[in-house]
Amino acid sequence: MYLGIEIKPFIEESSETNVTLTRSLSESKLKGQEISEMIETVSHSIVGISKIKSAGNTVFLNDANSQLGLGTGVIVTDNGYILTNEHVSGGKYSTCYVTLESGNSYNGTVVWADSEIDLAVVKINAKSLKYVRLGDSDSAKIADMVYAIGNPIGFEFQRTVTGGIISALDRTIKIDENGNETYMEDLIQTDATINPGNSGGPLINLDGEVIGINSVKITSAEGIGFAIPINIIKPIIDKIANNKPIEEAYLGIFGYDKEVIPYLESKQELNSGVYVAQVALDGPSSKAGVKVGDVITKIDDVNIDKMSELRAYIYSKNPEDDVVLSITRNNKIYTIAVKLMKKG
Repeated sequence: MYLGIEIKPFIEESSETNVTLTRSLSESKLKGQEISEMIETVSHSIVGISKIKSAGNTVFLNDANSQLGLGTGVIVTDNGYILTNEHVSGGKYSTCYVTLESGNSYNGTVVWADSEIDLAVVKINAKSLKYVRLGDSDSAKIADMVYAIGNPIGFEFQRTVTGGIISALDRTIKIDENGNETYMEDLIQTDATINPGNSGGPLINLDGEVIGINSVKITSAEGIGFAIPINIIKPIIDKIANNKPIEEAYLGIFGYDKEVIPYLESKQELNSGVYVAQVALDGPSSKAGVKVGDVITKIDDVNIDKMSELRAYIYSKNPEDDVVLSITRNNKIYTIAVKLMKKG
């Protein structure tokens, strides 16, 4: 569902200080002790991430958001891979600085990033780390209890836990940043309090599983935050966990879900599938004959109804793999074979 509101990704310089729990932990069906133990377990895997190195031995400082651009990350493997937002860590091959729960700091390298979905994977040289379990964001339901963990405004409030419910699913929001208008789709909306430094931190369910990565919020409203569903990035994490090369396959299109179509200057009526809004010149889809205005309904034998589903499938593939797109064009159905390329 499209909100029709212009918002911006979190900017770590904010000095917002609201760290109040939106739900009492005791309101859950689980016993308070069980919840506390679950959250404590997850908290061991929460890290601080900064683009600027601290002069001291930790990046958690007073007013750290303004001094260092502090954000949050979550450890996803025991050998030092960390999931966060792209706007927190920087783009691929960027350097950032990571501080663990122990206070130990490491130089981090961004090994994978996608600015379109605001996710990145950072690698530090560390072993035997405590890491999180990934849940199934497709199983999330409205009114499910969730918790957000992060570093909202520096050292005093590191690993702050806020609680709430899933307010809505499959949200699409329009972002107007520096004069560029883009959309983020298929987001989880929650009323768990999310402050700027929480950006890149996990949204977890009652089983202690990560179902989303907190990324953006509406700054003009209270109790509205968003998380990127974890299922989008799972194929990349799976490659990492199995020591496979992180060579991202590239389809060369940008598309919109059906919820966005009414807000575009298009006469296209879309009941299912993904609308192709852009086709990269000299990209694999362009070479194969895909055009702006096509609607992708299937890739290989997988039905596609969301851009996030298409991304997740492509993330599971490798450069030079062949895929077959089923598209609708001018009320006719076509199949187009595409050889994926390596994303530059």
